[in-house]
Amino acid sequence: MDPVVIVGAGPVGVTAAVLLAQRGVPCLVLERYTQMYPLPRAVHVDDEVVRILDAAGVAAGFLKISRPGLGLRLLDARHRVMATFARSPAGSGYPQANMFDQPDLERLLRARLGDLPAIELVGGATVLQVTSSSVRYRLGGSEHEVAASAVLGCDGANSTVREQIGASLVDMHFAERWLVVDGVCAADLHAWGGVHQVCNRRRAATFMQLGPRRYRWEFRLLPGESAAELPVEPLLAPWLGDVSVRIVRRAEYTFRANVASKWRAGRVFLLGDAAHQTPPFIGQGLGAGLRDAYNLAWKLAADLRSAGGEADLLDSYERERSPHVRAQIRLAIVAGLAMTGGRVRGSIWRLPGMKALALRSTSPPLRGVGRGRLAGTLAPVTGLDPVLGDGWSVLYTGGEPAGFGSHRLVCVTDELDPTGALRRWMGRRTVVLRPDRVVQAALRR
Repeated sequence: MDPVVIVGAGPVGVTAAVLLAQRGVPCLVLERYTQMYPLPRAVHVDDEVVRILDAAGVAAGFLKISRPGLGLRLLDARHRVMATFARSPAGSGYPQANMFDQPDLERLLRARLGDLPAIELVGGATVLQVTSSSVRYRLGGSEHEVAASAVLGCDGANSTVREQIGASLVDMHFAERWLVVDGVCAADLHAWGGVHQVCNRRRAATFMQLGPRRYRWEFRLLPGESAAELPVEPLLAPWLGDVSVRIVRRAEYTFRANVASKWRAGRVFLLGDAAHQTPPFIGQGLGAGLRDAYNLAWKLAADLRSAGGEADLLDSYERERSPHVRAQIRLAIVAGLAMTGGRVRGSIWRLPGMKALALRSTSPPLRGVGRGRLAGTLAPVTGLDPVLGDGWSVLYTGGEPAGFGSHRLVCVTDELDPTGALRRWMGRRTVVLRPDRVVQAALRR
């Protein structure tokens, strides 16, 4: 079998490689840079995404290098608390919000990649041309061409693969310039352990703790301001008091809302920032890319096992993921406008239903999946994943159902479901789960 060639060795590309290799698919990962990017970027994933990391074999390590986020606190321009939205313990078994330093996660994923001999990582490779069956790239002073069973473009917002397949970015009409500052403090700031959002029309800001004495600040830039020239000390002063800070990174970002006009051309697919970019206000940027990898990996592995006989399954990748990510981007835009607009817009958060918006971690159902009320939703995780394997499965109570072929049959008993939460979720249904734990069907008994 020719390898799946993955362009880009960030978290999305490496996770896709791991998920494929665990299903016996060889992968070649081509990365432009010779060293892993050392500075922090993504800082949050939710409990559903930790489940994906668990499928990739790194959740235990991730929980050691991350810290649970306690929720969201809204502050006025003078840093007085307007509202606090505290998270309750998640029923999934993982914290609903998880704060981390991206290089720590990338080291975990790279180590996992090294455990799987089916994966080859080539650093310093510049991709020149992509087709459905091959990739041509430059390494050092020479050019190479490799046959590919599929190509995954995980090469970021300035994706070469996206350009190669003739896809453009569709603007969802949001763009703001922000200064992002990461720092390590000489002492703990003893801040509340959630995200602080300053609702200030003139200078909206965000503050969060990522780890022991590690913090991030984000400040919206005014027209004409330059992040390189803006004095950062006065901006940080309200948070620091007399504690000194070592700046690890300060950079200007334009928070955008874009989705690729198409995610696939033949056997070339776009994932992560190559397919979509979202404002950070609900913390779903990296998570969306990891959801892409989880959605596509099992489908592509099934297609390769059947020698190209799963065309409709591969078509469902964009059909499912594009509406899902568009819904999350729209939610991020709404949340951002509400959180950064000052006292008037800050009052929006007192309206019914806004707490659910602030704390939402359950993603919307996938469209067009199966039938039944639960179809397209993600099955609860507690106690379940270890017994399901990596294929299709059926959850049932009572007598064993018939007619499910090679699906793994799992009887939900007190041992598997000691609290009864899973059976309450199932109701009087037999539930068919895809390999990514999405409900394909919920059938009344």
